Amino acid sequence: MYTLTRLLVPIFIFFLSCSDYKPEIPSWINEYVASIDYQLLGGETPDVHYSVLSEHVVKVSVSFNLKDSIYQDDWQVNIIPAFLPDFHWASHLTPTDEHIIAQHAFRAPAVIVVSDEKKLTIIPDLNLLQEIPSVNWYMDMDAADNKITLGMSKSKVREHVLFVRDSGAVFPPGKREFGFYILVSDKKESIQNPFRDAVAFLWEKWGNNAFRSMVSGFVDLERYVVHTYNWAFDAWKESVWQEFNLNGKEVGAPVFIVNTTQSPNYPDEVNEREFRSIWNQAWFNSLRSASGLYRYAKRTENKKLLEYANKTKELALAFPQKNGFFPGLISTEMEKVEINEKKYNRSKGWGTYYFGNSNRNPYSRNARVSPYHILDMSFTANQMLLWYSELEQDKRLLDYAVRYADALIEIQFENGFFPGWLDQETLHPMQHLNESPESAMSVTFLLNLYKITQNEKYRRSALKAMNTIIENILYEGQWEDFETYWSCSRYGSEDLVGKKAERNNQYKQNTLSMFWAAEALLESFYLTDNREYLNQGERTLDELLMYQASWQPPYIYVRTVGGFAVMNADGEWNDSRQSLFSELIIRYGEELKRDEYIERGIAALYASFEMMYCPENNDTKKQWEKVWPFFNEKDYGFMMENYGHGGVTSPDGIGIGEFTIYDWGNGAASEAYNRIVDHFGKKFLPSGINKTDKSSP
Repeated sequence: MYTLTRLLVPIFIFFLSCSDYKPEIPSWINEYVASIDYQLLGGETPDVHYSVLSEHVVKVSVSFNLKDSIYQDDWQVNIIPAFLPDFHWASHLTPTDEHIIAQHAFRAPAVIVVSDEKKLTIIPDLNLLQEIPSVNWYMDMDAADNKITLGMSKSKVREHVLFVRDSGAVFPPGKREFGFYILVSDKKESIQNPFRDAVAFLWEKWGNNAFRSMVSGFVDLERYVVHTYNWAFDAWKESVWQEFNLNGKEVGAPVFIVNTTQSPNYPDEVNEREFRSIWNQAWFNSLRSASGLYRYAKRTENKKLLEYANKTKELALAFPQKNGFFPGLISTEMEKVEINEKKYNRSKGWGTYYFGNSNRNPYSRNARVSPYHILDMSFTANQMLLWYSELEQDKRLLDYAVRYADALIEIQFENGFFPGWLDQETLHPMQHLNESPESAMSVTFLLNLYKITQNEKYRRSALKAMNTIIENILYEGQWEDFETYWSCSRYGSEDLVGKKAERNNQYKQNTLSMFWAAEALLESFYLTDNREYLNQGERTLDELLMYQASWQPPYIYVRTVGGFAVMNADGEWNDSRQSLFSELIIRYGEELKRDEYIERGIAALYASFEMMYCPENNDTKKQWEKVWPFFNEKDYGFMMENYGHGGVTSPDGIGIGEFTIYDWGNGAASEAYNRIVDHFGKKFLPSGINKTDKSSP
């Protein structure tokens, strides 16, 4: 292949000679790029210009002057690397020749290919996408044929959520511009961390200014926290707050999920979206949200909110342990109620409660029989330790976590990984994700427990798991976890688990597992002072940041900068995980003395509140009201977990959802804000400092 691509260079030069403009390509580019093939557009030859920005960056500008409309389904630029890469990365999966990376997925758009000696990165020129183009842009990576493609075409969604080309593109008359950047490197550190150059370039070129513009438009984030707690514990309290007696104690927490039919303004019957429940797992964690409520209640001296937080803590402690292991949720029985010949989903009440586990798993969609999930237990037990260490030394939290930790290290595999799931009855490991980055959450938990107890067995177990994640997961990019295959995006769940998409030489990836690994690596560095953990953490964090929005597209109708995607096979912008990620990014920035990371972490926190329905988010508020016109001030605080989930958006509200998960939305964002304020101080945040609304619910 290397010889073949070298032979293509004369063809490439001949093709360009047909153009009126003969671009002069810097000679050193031939070490990285064998050929660039620019297709004609309706018979028109492109004008191509190369601008050398540095010894490692070339800007490519392509333009057509069209006299008439051109009806052409697809236009492409095909780039052939001049070396054989063994590592490939792109923003979205394109598992067949039909698939493309549609501009909907251009959060931090890039294609990266790497060998032992060379790295080539291609990034679209986002300056040319500041207005919605007449024909949408796309990218593609064909690792099998060693080809990178950029182009323009209509697209449509297939699977959940991948994109394919569609027919019917029309290029109107006038000047049509297209462009991209070529980044190259042969430096060892650049090859060891293939993401750093792209992440820094995207932020310096677009993210930094977009970040400053975004935060200047936000008021003090405390106002969003006030909206959250007013919504959960006042305006929507009847639907959100769940309180009941368990083992002789009053316990409670906000419900897992509510939808628009539960608004006090909704004119029809309530129809609950899912089974009524309260979750303590790695996604939706009531104890995590309650810790933020506790911080806020202490800071504002609000006794009522403190009471709510403590009732949620009591609920977490009431989850029964079986040989140290414990369930991830408590739920009620549900029933169908018929009213005026229509059926509605309703709860039978907390008198019918049962404990169960997340139904986002490969085995059962029934929470009652779903298996124990090690990830969920480690996340919740770690929240107990954080509460014990930072909020109040309730020894029951530590004792609960110790019982779980002792059980956990007993089932650790010889290779260092922890099992994915355990059978509820036998407590034996099941067959999925037994060698996955989900184990990183257990690393962080055990290291935090070691810091409290100084028991060497926890440290030893944690570092054994950390090292096997580095050896087996990190450099392969095998970021597979429960959400990758067993939530809404189930593409590949039958035949791709543990395998790369062959055409892309890339795993289906999820950002949660990148976060857990980056967090565990930083904690490992703190504990051992081993710089290698920090370097590997930086690489992992940079891969995570390739899923963070670094600009404001005109076709995304809410503020996006700092928001995160879920994975490389789904459509979300501004997903609620950004509140979970925010402080970790800041902590890396503090450790590495890197302002870019600090800005990115703060941007993630601000983006965490962007989807909230409230007057402070003017553009978002308009989107909500186009879809749900009955919303008013009683709904301030309602917040969907993301935007554009289905891969399509419009100015008329397509992309806006219909539910709020308190523990993966407004409650989670408020927890992140309150935690960051406790750790760094309110003045650490850049906007709205003099505009604080001191009111509280």
